[in-house]
Amino acid sequence: MKKVCFALMLVAGVVFNMTAQVANPLKGKKILVFSKTAGFRHSSIPYGITAMFELGKKYGFSVDTTQNASLFNEDNLKQYKVVVFNNTTGDVLDAQQQTAFEHYIQAGGGFVGIHAASDTEYDWAWYGKMMGGYFDGHPGKHVSNVQMGKFTVTDAKHPATEKLPASFERKDEFYNFKQFNKDVKVLITVDEKSYQEGTMGDFHPMAWYHLYDGGRAFYTNWGHTHETFSDEIPMNHIWGGLLWAGSGKPVKAKKTK
Repeated sequence: MKKVCFALMLVAGVVFNMTAQVANPLKGKKILVFSKTAGFRHSSIPYGITAMFELGKKYGFSVDTTQNASLFNEDNLKQYKVVVFNNTTGDVLDAQQQTAFEHYIQAGGGFVGIHAASDTEYDWAWYGKMMGGYFDGHPGKHVSNVQMGKFTVTDAKHPATEKLPASFERKDEFYNFKQFNKDVKVLITVDEKSYQEGTMGDFHPMAWYHLYDGGRAFYTNWGHTHETFSDEIPMNHIWGGLLWAGSGKPVKAKKTK
């Protein structure tokens, strides 16, 4: 009887440890927040950086921040569970740095793209597929580019949406997307009838995720406004995206394929 009880305790301990690991795979780990811009530079970038530090303090992970693209080499990237593109724009990595980042993802790395990360690296097809779509304009021709919009959660079981209401309104800048990768799994859509100058029609994705080339990629369109990085709904959403992106296998120094 004692042996059975001991065995059950061991099993329970394994289940508990697995649950704890799944609950916060970033605990004790590091993420890299990359904020280089070669085009428009959002004033919300420092707010995003501050928010990442606050999440790290709250949930027990370390945060490195940089605008230095030379840090995109295999030996450096292997130390990070997740790389965050925080409102990057334009051509931010050279060919060698792009290859290093591809190898990082192929080796099990995680990616989180915030807002203008989709306005980045238009000539890098691999990145475009990982991102899930490129920026194709936003409201602003005849109205404010920042408007109130109505959102619908299309998948409430993902960590990035499980704490969100089924539908809600919030103010931000809503991108239209081109070259949209239909293999991604959409988490949130915006109703174009709730604001002006949307161009994607009845199906307008705002956040999505997918397994990609050995790693994990998550994107949210939110992040233009400073308030994104202090409001409860978007921060629960971003934290859930980080959790999911960081839940992959340990990152190795070299690509695995």
